Amino acid sequence: MKKTAKKRPTDEFSTLLLKWNKEKNTRDMPWKGEKDPYRIWLSEIILQQTRVEQGLAYYERFIAKFPTIKDLAAAPDTTVFKLWEGLGYYSRCRNLLVTARYISSDLNGVFPDTYDDIRALKGIGPYTASAISSFAYNLPHAVVDGNVFRVLSRIFGILTPIDSTEGKKYFTELADELLDKKNPGLYNQAIMDFGAVVCKPALPLCPTCVYNKDCYAYLEHKVNELPVKEKKTSIKKRWFYYLLIEHKGKLAIRQRTGKDIWNQLYEFPVIETTAEQETAALIDMAEQQEWIIPDKYSLSFVSPLFKQQLSHQLIAGRFISIKADRSGKLPAGAAWVSKKEMAEYPFPKFINQFLEKRDAIDQTLF
Repeated sequence: MKKTAKKRPTDEFSTLLLKWNKEKNTRDMPWKGEKDPYRIWLSEIILQQTRVEQGLAYYERFIAKFPTIKDLAAAPDTTVFKLWEGLGYYSRCRNLLVTARYISSDLNGVFPDTYDDIRALKGIGPYTASAISSFAYNLPHAVVDGNVFRVLSRIFGILTPIDSTEGKKYFTELADELLDKKNPGLYNQAIMDFGAVVCKPALPLCPTCVYNKDCYAYLEHKVNELPVKEKKTSIKKRWFYYLLIEHKGKLAIRQRTGKDIWNQLYEFPVIETTAEQETAALIDMAEQQEWIIPDKYSLSFVSPLFKQQLSHQLIAGRFISIKADRSGKLPAGAAWVSKKEMAEYPFPKFINQFLEKRDAIDQTLF
């Protein structure tokens, strides 16, 4: 496939971008102009897979709670995960802790100041390393994120899929070529802002765009066709049935482990199936697992259907409340906690959706 339909001078591209940034860019964020690598790193990790509008409040809470990287490194896992609760993609939070503790213990709390050393940190890829090194240290490394893919593919008419090996290499090379080496931090922020407020995914501001006289996508009426992706995401559907087993005023919860979704978050005993199940069948399964003892419990309620769409999975299921007269054999790692204690544990969004509505669903719970 032809890589690009047109080409234009790099100096002209950078000049127009920085002129737009100086005269028209009104996008304001608390970390813009920040030179502290810890704060830049924190903001970049939070904004991965997260809209700025949502991530802003999390960033401010993290900075207030953990003003330095040593403060974050010293915090208990549960405290950090509770603060992260609702952001999703929890591997980011796990990597955040690993890196903070490594820098705190092995580097005496001093953030690395070269691209290669930053790139070697857990959870930091080429984009984040470029952002930190250019914003904090003004090093000449171009960022390539979704905004940059979109801007470059539309303006230069790049037809190579952005999710292909060839495409990633080509876009990276072009981004490095276009980068203003004297002002890499300013340039990187400008092109990301431009993609966010002008060259938007939907309804871009083409009529007032500084590139519209030469933009391939605009002139060829292909704005909605670029950038190109070759892979289609397949969605896996999973059914989670949570048992809210209450005994003596407490509920059973456990921590998720392994490499599955929501690792290190907490949940109720769960029965996962590949298809929707009747309540009677689920109760039978719970008895077979010995989570509940036959004739020693009562069924309180079954919730409406809850759903959560993840990037590659659709989670659906219900919550089944059971009052146990006697304690059964709980799943490994499960423990009884009170309502007050539950507030200290981080739960996935799927469960929090229910917890926020539980009083309306059943007044007898707790």
